Amino acid sequence: MAQPIKIETEIITLGQFLKLAEVIQSGGMAKWFLSEYEVYVNGEQDQRRGRKLAVGDTVEIPEVGTFVVTGE
Repeated sequence: MAQPIKIETEIITLGQFLKLAEVIQSGGMAKWFLSEYEVYVNGEQDQRRGRKLAVGDTVEIPEVGTFVVTGE
């Protein structure tokens, strides 16, 4: 089951999302994390930390978990 992660804005970048979901400790770790782990956004592999996510998007990281972007 996907863990819901609530955002306060309409969109969020993948790097910011990883920090908000507590997958990484700081935003600076995003580039490293995305180069070391397979990350799937809505079923497609994506390594761009600037990838825009909106409410309803799903982020899956094998061996870490599945997260869904939720709004207010």
